[in-house]
Amino acid sequence: MKRSLEERLKDGPVIAGEGYLFELERRGYLQAGSFVPEVALDNPEALKQTYRDYMNAGSDVVLAFTYNAHREKMRIIGKEDLLEPLNRNAIRLAKEVAKEHPYEEALVAGNISNTNIFDPEDPESKERVRNMFSEMAGWCKQEGVDYINGETFYYHEEAVVALEEIRKQGLPAVITLGLMGENVLRDGYTVEESCKILSEKGALVVGMNCFRGPDTMQPYLAKIRKNVDGYVGGLPIPYRTTKENPTFFNLPDGGCSCHLPLETTFPTALDPLYHNRYELAKWAKEAKDIGINYIGLCCGASPAMLRAVAEAAGVETINSKYSPDMEKHFLFGKDKTLKDHNLKYRLKA
Repeated sequence: MKRSLEERLKDGPVIAGEGYLFELERRGYLQAGSFVPEVALDNPEALKQTYRDYMNAGSDVVLAFTYNAHREKMRIIGKEDLLEPLNRNAIRLAKEVAKEHPYEEALVAGNISNTNIFDPEDPESKERVRNMFSEMAGWCKQEGVDYINGETFYYHEEAVVALEEIRKQGLPAVITLGLMGENVLRDGYTVEESCKILSEKGALVVGMNCFRGPDTMQPYLAKIRKNVDGYVGGLPIPYRTTKENPTFFNLPDGGCSCHLPLETTFPTALDPLYHNRYELAKWAKEAKDIGINYIGLCCGASPAMLRAVAEAAGVETINSKYSPDMEKHFLFGKDKTLKDHNLKYRLKA
């Protein structure tokens, strides 16, 4: 039988593969800027393969790609009529892939996210946000997801609204916050305060995702872990954010010699600023060691990066058979059948 999210959390860390937004843009199936997941309707096989790649790399969950698939984003691109079909198809494709897991059927999570219209001083905006979350959570329930992931909230109150609408559907909730450069949420809460409240209000997992790389997220994850009795999640971006530039929105690239459209590396010129997979694995081990239970990566992550994170957390993935092994490499290997005349040039190559 397929174990629930809570049962898996009790058994050890759960690996959560995210990052579809940047990955599908990189593969050529999504527009940077609007960042709307039309791929669920336009190129469903491409989306299924992306789901599959992350699941095979170690993700215990196939997260339905409905990030930004809410009424406000669909209004901006003039396609509100596609809102419900997009949401439902993204979930149905996720369920198809989850059944392919050879050991235990993967979990399927619905997804709701920051709306970018929430205004704590505007009651009308709050009602619009609640209505958006309500309809998306309702579709998740009807399509039979295992839980709903509410993510990237930079207002505490918006996260609370998301949690309330998820719980109205009787589904478990994972709620993660996006912390911008102010180092507090936009309505003044610290992330540890917000997570404590969200956990007490019934979220199964609370924590952080996106915006920050491991170096600038980990200190806040440690604070959350100290303040929350329940399960804690951490899903950083795989970029080298710093104390001076804690998020990827204004991350500089001193070596860039060309004109950038936004005069910033975000979102389409971040390539030189990646952490390598070994640095990400080091973070994953540190996260597990301090008691982070729900571990993954967010925007920018590749399946190979996620596999390294999963293995560092003690998980053997479906595709671990493809993990690096230099034993038979013609320059760097140590296999006795390799040719000596190649090996002696390894330092000169």
